[in-house]
Amino acid sequence: MRIDKFLKNSRLIKRRSVAKDACDQERVSVNGKVVKAGAEVKVGDEIHIAFGNSSITAKVCKLTESCKKRGCGRYV
Repeated sequence: MRIDKFLKNSRLIKRRSVAKDACDQERVSVNGKVVKAGAEVKVGDEIHIAFGNSSITAKVCKLTESCKKRGCGRYV
């Protein structure tokens, strides 16, 4: 699955376009490497997102094409 789509589906970032912009600005890394929006992620990857003064690190536990509001917390 593409990193921008994963970030949107897992609700780490609210919109896919915002996720793409974050990747274009080199704020997203997977397993320690800065990635573009089209990079593929797989179960077990570690994602790091830098937001101004704060940052988030998450591990991919599950991949799905879509998710309901209730179940999104189980993917990271």
